[in-house]
Amino acid sequence: MLRPKIPTMPTPTGRVTPPAVVEPTAVVQHRLAPAPAEPTTPRPTVQLTPGAVVALVGGGTAVVLVVGAVLVSMLLAVAITGASVAVCALVIRSLIAAEAKRR
Repeated sequence: MLRPKIPTMPTPTGRVTPPAVVEPTAVVQHRLAPAPAEPTTPRPTVQLTPGAVVALVGGGTAVVLVVGAVLVSMLLAVAITGASVAVCALVIRSLIAAEAKRR
């Protein structure tokens, strides 16, 4: 029926030379003197003032509350969707059962 077409390797055209033989050589490691260390510039340290700490805590609390509200609203949306699907299934089942009793 349908068979995949397998490609064939083309034959070389021209003279083919064998690969060159590579002989291992000895590896000599030279130790260099360590480079002089560059003088480091002192970095400014971060100092938190009481106002900055309050702002960080308030911002973190706000982020946690927003993320929590989004997650709870998503869970509520899933629960409402599930309940409405269940109600629709019950209504359809009762309609089918009522139609079967009439016959």
